[in-house]
Amino acid sequence: MKYMLLIYEDETELNDLVRKECYAEAGVLVEEISSRGQFISAAPLHPTSTSTSVRVRDGKRSVTDGPFAETLEQLGGYYIVDVTDLDHAINIASRIPAARRGTVEVRPVIELTPEDFV
Repeated sequence: MKYMLLIYEDETELNDLVRKECYAEAGVLVEEISSRGQFISAAPLHPTSTSTSVRVRDGKRSVTDGPFAETLEQLGGYYIVDVTDLDHAINIASRIPAARRGTVEVRPVIELTPEDFV
């Protein structure tokens, strides 16, 4: 089963040293779960100041700068893993460095094929 591990933290607390340490520690985790065939992908995101939010209401598109909600923690990146169950996904999530500073949300991925869209 595939799970997306969504990483939320206060992006203002990430200086270059913290980010570098985080990437080094995350690299070890990625190597380990890759060797077990559990790693699908992972990526950090640019700061929320670079984001754009799109909404469509009553057929009208609204495009605004920034994230949808003002929160203390922002979506900063993700992992997608392929593991046997939720417990395995939680174990991996607890090893993501940002889990010590913020939150890692674990969500199962619904896998669709092109035929599901017709």
